[in-house]
Amino acid sequence: MKTLRQYLDGTACEKQLKDLIELIAYQSIPIRDAFIDNQSYAGTENTYGEEQAALDKWADTHIISVLGKSGFVKEIASEEQPDIVRFPDAEGDYAVVMDPLDGSSLIQVNLAVGTIVGIYRGGNALQKGEDLAVAMYMLYGPMTVLTITVGNGVFTFALNSEETFVLLKENIQIPEGKLFGSGGIRNEWLSGHHDFISLCEQNGGKLRYSGSFVADFHQILTYGGVYCYPAAQGKPEGKLRLVFEGNPIGFIAKQAGGAISDGTQDLLTVIPTKPDHRTPIYVGSKNVIESVESCMKKQ
Repeated sequence: MKTLRQYLDGTACEKQLKDLIELIAYQSIPIRDAFIDNQSYAGTENTYGEEQAALDKWADTHIISVLGKSGFVKEIASEEQPDIVRFPDAEGDYAVVMDPLDGSSLIQVNLAVGTIVGIYRGGNALQKGEDLAVAMYMLYGPMTVLTITVGNGVFTFALNSEETFVLLKENIQIPEGKLFGSGGIRNEWLSGHHDFISLCEQNGGKLRYSGSFVADFHQILTYGGVYCYPAAQGKPEGKLRLVFEGNPIGFIAKQAGGAISDGTQDLLTVIPTKPDHRTPIYVGSKNVIESVESCMKKQ
């Protein structure tokens, strides 16, 4: 079976970028090994006022340390850090954006969580999503799975018993499916979002929502449909972050024939104004995202 490195060697990626991708991908092994000893909450909050799981902090510190020592990366924007972490003496000229542990509230109940990563050339972390060189996520479920695009299709790899990523699926396309899931408090949804969810239900949609963006999107990638975290009353900017979550996942969706929107525009065309750039997110099958934007225009 083709390994991750064999796949990368068949792409147009430069050697240093291939090495960086592999370095990040294989951090899934120590992160997964750290689950048992990092079950609790850390008693601290991240810069956004959200309670941190112990593994949030562990994964964040671990990945930043590994990337800093590598010399590949000039900047890291992490969901767990208030500011961009800079390595001005790095030989490489890449910037990494990441949510080191997405869905960490699910650790104690042993549901799937993941790591979301985007890589930019040019050493600047605050770029448009459409300018990503690489988008990837590691999903820690029954298998440890890596889903990746280098701008030429979407591929999924699974970690085997020899701790090597081997090809599982290639050239993935999101079908026009009927799964849907929405975050937020229902009685705080805006009218356009209410209308869209009602439309999903009327069309025979099936609700799927776990609280892990990575895990829920992986279902959409496989079966089709839409993942949503909308704007709400008093929270027009929504909850999720464009830089760490929206852009990498959206880039993968678009490479798989899908789309991502804030309800009115393609999120991949938005220039982030700061690391904590929040946005409503709708991501999934292309025709479903078109339905979202149609509903939003009416509210």
